[in-house]
Amino acid sequence: MNQWLRNFRMRKGTFLELCELLSPTLKRKDTRMRAALTVQKRVAIALWKLATPDSYRSVANHFGVGKSTVGVAVMQVANAIVELLLSKVVTLGNVQVIIDGFAAMGFPNCGGAIDGTHIPILGPDHQASQYINRKGYFSMVLQALVDHRGRFTNIKVGWPGKVHDARVFRDSGLFRRLQEGIYFPDHKITVGDVEMPIVILRDPAYPLMPWLMKPYTGALDTEKELFNYQLSKCRMVVECAFGRLKGRWRSLLTRCDLSETNIPIVIAACCVLHNLCESKGETFMAGWEVEANSLAADYAQPDSRAIRRAQRDALCIREALKGRFLSEQGNL
Repeated sequence: MNQWLRNFRMRKGTFLELCELLSPTLKRKDTRMRAALTVQKRVAIALWKLATPDSYRSVANHFGVGKSTVGVAVMQVANAIVELLLSKVVTLGNVQVIIDGFAAMGFPNCGGAIDGTHIPILGPDHQASQYINRKGYFSMVLQALVDHRGRFTNIKVGWPGKVHDARVFRDSGLFRRLQEGIYFPDHKITVGDVEMPIVILRDPAYPLMPWLMKPYTGALDTEKELFNYQLSKCRMVVECAFGRLKGRWRSLLTRCDLSETNIPIVIAACCVLHNLCESKGETFMAGWEVEANSLAADYAQPDSRAIRRAQRDALCIREALKGRFLSEQGNL
């Protein structure tokens, strides 16, 4: 049982359910492979390849297939996951449950935490310099919004590693919908004497907006430190989600050797698989994080420069929250 979990990152029951969900698309792919490989075998090959940093050759040997068959299976399965499951599985869900979850962790009227992470890739054939990030390796950016439980509710993948997180965010459909006030329901609360919409939390790399709260930077007094503490405690969920995503699907930690068009599909498929595993309560084994950290050490995450821009009403909301956290602490 444990061996199965180690190899495929999910229990057998979940694996069979996944095969069932993907079979409409995978069965249609009537190629020379189909006669040779069942849907289950193709899904098994793909999950094994995504879960390990193993080479195509070693996965091929393990399953008794050709090296190119592994590559085809990975892309067929990843495409099927994105086509059939992405819009169902990576979705906002019940906003009130998310708000209650973050409120229990200490941040009111919060609809998610957002961050970006760099996935190492091999230098692409064209515009390679665009993909070199601040740490000096080639990467592609995954931006994700997560809920209080660390499930992805919105993802954007494919920007080259050189691009600043804030630009990736500004160019995403999520930013536009948040800006227009149509992503979350219109649910405002009053903090002090300030109206506050549903907000998302972020590190200092993004500008402060009425719907986007980030920590204070510069000289901090006790009140600002308390605000930053409350925010970072809740913002940790997104870092944990990335940690678990990469701990399960370790192929994201070593340089992905697919083409620039295929890499985003594979990353998105791994995000779907993350949500499936999390919602099914799949075990995340103790050793996985250790393995992931040793692989990740070769590719440190670049820091994004902090952005100091802020809108005036956003500053008022942050000040009001700071006061509220202080008074709540006084009541403890």
